[in-house]
Amino acid sequence: MEKIIIFDTTLRDGEQAPGASLTSEQKLEIAYQLENLGVDFIEAGFPIASPDDFKAVDMVSRNIKKSGVCGLARCLKKDIEAASNSLKKAKFPRIHIFLATSKIHLEYKFKKAEVEILEIAKKSVKFARNLCDNIEFSPEDATRSDREFLFRVIETAISQGAKTINIPDTVGYTYPLEVQSLITDIINNVPNINKAVLSIHCHDDLGMAVANSLSAVLSGVRQVHCTMNGIGERAGNASLEELVMAVKTRKDVFKNMNISINTKEIFKTSLLVSNLTGFVIPPNKAIVGKNAFAHEAGIHQDAMLKKSSTYEIMNPKDVGISKSKIVLGKHSGRHALVKRIEKLGIKLADNRINKIFEQFKQLADKKKEVFDDDLIALVEEETSPKVKTYELITVRATTGTDIVPDASVKIRYEKKIIEAKSTGDGPVDACYKAIDKITKIKTKLLAYKLDAITGGKDAQGRVRVEVRVKGKIYSGRGSSTDILESSVKAYLDALNRIK
Repeated sequence: MEKIIIFDTTLRDGEQAPGASLTSEQKLEIAYQLENLGVDFIEAGFPIASPDDFKAVDMVSRNIKKSGVCGLARCLKKDIEAASNSLKKAKFPRIHIFLATSKIHLEYKFKKAEVEILEIAKKSVKFARNLCDNIEFSPEDATRSDREFLFRVIETAISQGAKTINIPDTVGYTYPLEVQSLITDIINNVPNINKAVLSIHCHDDLGMAVANSLSAVLSGVRQVHCTMNGIGERAGNASLEELVMAVKTRKDVFKNMNISINTKEIFKTSLLVSNLTGFVIPPNKAIVGKNAFAHEAGIHQDAMLKKSSTYEIMNPKDVGISKSKIVLGKHSGRHALVKRIEKLGIKLADNRINKIFEQFKQLADKKKEVFDDDLIALVEEETSPKVKTYELITVRATTGTDIVPDASVKIRYEKKIIEAKSTGDGPVDACYKAIDKITKIKTKLLAYKLDAITGGKDAQGRVRVEVRVKGKIYSGRGSSTDILESSVKAYLDALNRIK
């Protein structure tokens, strides 16, 4: 088995994402979890960047004992010394130095010739190697660099003691076939490449960071730079969870390759990084998004309930998610509804299921998701009197702080549709008085209770009422995403119970 080294740069490149700034204490908290996750190297920061960044690398170095700890440095003596000093307590320290090699960077950023860049690379790697045994060198913007010059720079870095050569796609410019070509050319044209581990660092500007990284692995790269949730500069970095699960899932492609990641810690790590950076995980995010293992389409749900692998290529438990989620919504089918009702411990005859399914579809058109409590409410309503003397057709009301509330209620009664209007102390009172005009029943409202069945702005309101008619008390209930409608349905439900 060939080991693929996971080099996590969440705390360095990930933190460079605008708005993702972390304190040294927060970095240490994430570092502990990255160690639990099993990453091989943690790039803890850029020590020269600020006192707190130096402190963070130092704190991580002192406390992390299983994973290697790395500090970033430019090819400047002060940077390299700062990185070295911050890593003094690390059990497995590494200094990562970088130097731009593309023509556009040389011309506009450095204003230096290629020969000068080669000399800087030579001296910097040598200086760093005298301070730390484990040196990683990155020719920045490698994917836009002249290949012949890139080969010479890599050869120089290795000759001075660099043990890892990282190839950065700094601006996310390349694509998988080009990565394959580049890595193959490096392996074939750098004479001493066998003395170093070849690495890849991809950005996601064109949405291909993970694909490019995987292409590099298939071409001979044995270390991958990545971040949790793919956070990082601009559009971010290659996502650790996607990379790892791609290799784990497609063993037919990534043959004889081993990654020492405890995948069951992925979701927990993802949430921690999201919470501390404030970067919300998109629902459709691969592996860790809330929809990654959720199914709403009826065809999918039916197949999932029969055999999960029909629509899931991974077991959610393998990434730390307890189970798949069958989401009941407007696309769900009868099979999923029946299974959910059975799971709630409710047994219904087929004719009742058909009726509830019809009501479920009507509710799902109003709500994004139908929850268990919504289903219980539907079942409760379905247990109302089979013969409904009074059935709601429509209800309208006008209310406000400076007007007298009025309502118009239209009801089906003895195969006729009757409408009545009334005013009241509020819209519900106006509706109830309008209903009384239609039914001619003298009632006294004893109790009215409204509560939300679930959370969210589109939650159903559930109303329970008690009315006294001729000395007897009758109760009714109704639910709807419209509070007024649920109030009227509850009142009519009570009246329909009068014998």
